[in-house]
Amino acid sequence: MQTKSESQTESQTVRINGMLLIGSMMATFALLRLFLYFFPNADLDVGSYNIHHLFSGLLLIAAGGIPLAVFHGYARNLKLPLIAFGIGLGMALDEWVYLIATDGTNASYLLPVSFWGGAIVVALACLYAYVLTTLKAK
Repeated sequence: MQTKSESQTESQTVRINGMLLIGSMMATFALLRLFLYFFPNADLDVGSYNIHHLFSGLLLIAAGGIPLAVFHGYARNLKLPLIAFGIGLGMALDEWVYLIATDGTNASYLLPVSFWGGAIVVALACLYAYVLTTLKAK
């Protein structure tokens, strides 16, 4: 059985982790949108392939998520993988609606359906993380 101070420490850790996840997703969405608003043709091309930030995000999700899954319960300080996971999730969710609902061009990324679709999906992920954080931190 945990003592009251151990329980409070776990509760604080859960809150900090939740806020790091939510903050990294929100900041990533905001910074990507701001950067690509001012530089709409900033593409990452590898050879003839245009690499959308959805795919870069998936790499960060894997790089951050695997240590979180493997070391869960065995390491308290996994802040960097948690932030990498949140950044990757923000990147991937930002482009999810854009790549489904538009033709995938740079001009389409600036359309309202792309912006609001990304904002809603990221907001839902943040709300989900907040609810889980609140339930676990009690």
